[in-house]
Amino acid sequence: MRNPNGFGSVVKLKGKRRKPFRVQKTNGYNDKGQPILLIVGYAATREEGMILLSKFNNEPWDVQNDKLTVSDVYNLFVKYKMRSFSIGSQRCMKTAYHWCEPIFNIRYKDLRSFHMQECIDKCPRSVSSKGGIKTLFYHLDRFAMERDIINKSYSFLITVGAVPETKRTPFTKEQIFNIWDFYYKSELPFGVILVLLYTGFRINELLSLKVSDVDLNAMTLKGGLKTRAGRDRIIPIHPDILPIIQSYYNVNNFYLFPWHNAAKFYPLWHQMMDVLKIKKTPHECRHTFESVLDDANANRKCIDMLMGHTSKSVGLRVYTHKTLDDLRATINLLQLKNPTTEAVG
Repeated sequence: MRNPNGFGSVVKLKGKRRKPFRVQKTNGYNDKGQPILLIVGYAATREEGMILLSKFNNEPWDVQNDKLTVSDVYNLFVKYKMRSFSIGSQRCMKTAYHWCEPIFNIRYKDLRSFHMQECIDKCPRSVSSKGGIKTLFYHLDRFAMERDIINKSYSFLITVGAVPETKRTPFTKEQIFNIWDFYYKSELPFGVILVLLYTGFRINELLSLKVSDVDLNAMTLKGGLKTRAGRDRIIPIHPDILPIIQSYYNVNNFYLFPWHNAAKFYPLWHQMMDVLKIKKTPHECRHTFESVLDDANANRKCIDMLMGHTSKSVGLRVYTHKTLDDLRATINLLQLKNPTTEAVG
């Protein structure tokens, strides 16, 4: 039986094929009056092809979208959407995408939760890195639905697993006193560890500081990358680390520190840990910063602002306003220098 005009057709192709039936519709005519074919898809049987054609006629979809792979959708997401995220979030999503390579060529409309879950389960990194993969799929699904590439999201079905108990511990006072000792007598950049301890910056936040972010007159640093609350936050410079900041400050440089990112700095970090005979990560400086201020009964809102956290209490978020003087008073609660050796500095 012949199909109605404009309905389309299912044509059997020559040769041995897994899906030999092409589903097509006429989509206008060229200058010679020849039909321009719109290829809807391919089918294993004529019946399957007719079902596909009926579905397309009932609710047409963008055939080009239908062909987009995971890699295609990610590239479109980068082009049109990723710029709206923070630099830190962009970096995390780009790293997460790296772990999804086995599914790059799968059509996005064929992507299911088990594909996504397999990327998470096979990722050898931390729970945080696996969480980054889940976050990436969440945003890709939202973008794909906005573009009518898919009409159902599967990312909400994937899981990361429980967060293991942290093994990070603050530096002890004795360890910090040793860092001060080596700062005065070693050529290794122990001063950078001290700046981390006195500012609460993450390592990439510190190393990405520009000279223009340093105000020696106001005694402040401006930096932060990861969250809206943490970006471009103001950190008063503690008097103890002012000489360290001044030693790196050079108006002819773009960045304050010469390493620019953690990857370049880590070899030096490991050398310094060997000298100190301890195993610590740069992020444990941030833990120390918060722990010491908390032990000194510092104002919680000020701690959150200095660290770039959003206060958990609605009252603190909405009604409490802190000035630079309040933040400076909080920073000055940090007493990390050994009184017996302070005169040496």
